Amino acid sequence: MNLRDFRYLLAVAEYGHFGRAAQACGVSQPTLSVQLRKLEEQLGVALFERDRKAVVPTSACERLIGHVRAAVAEVDAILAAARDLCDPLAGKLRLGIIPTLAPYLLPLVFAPLHEALPTLLLEPWEDQTLTLLDRLRAHELDAALLATEVDGTEFASRPLFDEPFLAALPPEHPLAAREVVAETDLAQDMLVLADGHCLRDQALAACGQGGAPGGALGGTLRAASLSTLLSMVAAGYGTTLIPGLAAGTAQDMGIVLRPLRERTGRTVRLVWRSSFPRRAAAEAVGRVIADRLRGFAAGPI
Repeated sequence: MNLRDFRYLLAVAEYGHFGRAAQACGVSQPTLSVQLRKLEEQLGVALFERDRKAVVPTSACERLIGHVRAAVAEVDAILAAARDLCDPLAGKLRLGIIPTLAPYLLPLVFAPLHEALPTLLLEPWEDQTLTLLDRLRAHELDAALLATEVDGTEFASRPLFDEPFLAALPPEHPLAAREVVAETDLAQDMLVLADGHCLRDQALAACGQGGAPGGALGGTLRAASLSTLLSMVAAGYGTTLIPGLAAGTAQDMGIVLRPLRERTGRTVRLVWRSSFPRRAAAEAVGRVIADRLRGFAAGPI
């Protein structure tokens, strides 16, 4: 009993004809018939009723054929997985990405990634930095796009591009009249993300705030998403810092954007486990993203 014989059985059940089944399997009809006879002897049951007009599966065949299909499918899945391992640029790549980057970067890079790596199936997973790193450690992700450096030898990383921060202001805000805004001037009424978002810590550090910022809402609002911050700024309830890729969304909401005096920003990098066997796939994804963003900001690659 072997996989080849199972394929013969499925072909005969599909075509209802030994000649057409043999042709589909690329063998002669006598060869297929002999092998099926041997399979019937091994199983101890007749699989097909044979006459001059048709080949009909027996009741025993009907009961067994589901198991045969499942066995063939499992073997085919093993073979496909092995092919993927032989070609690191084929198959699935589970990619984590932080929430302040995902909605702005993914629409820019999905088409170039598919064009450059057509056999690679990208599965994005959006979450905060620490959760993404935990999922990398647990082998639940293959790589992640982060905006912070990762220490130690557990992970390898590659910087992709530099993303500047911009001051996001309500149109009537006094700072909106300036061509350039000093980071420290935003601290009085700056809105920030909730704990766990790397952008929160980066924004506070840029504005010289070691803890929570001051201001009416700065001390109480902890937004779960950048879109919430933008909505509050658009409504005139404060200022914030946004990453450059979110500029188009902010401008569509009527928010005034100004460059920062110190040109503060963040470096987006691709991170993967040092032991990840498909490093070539991670690096290929990184190259495509870096090339796509090269016109946006001069990146290290």
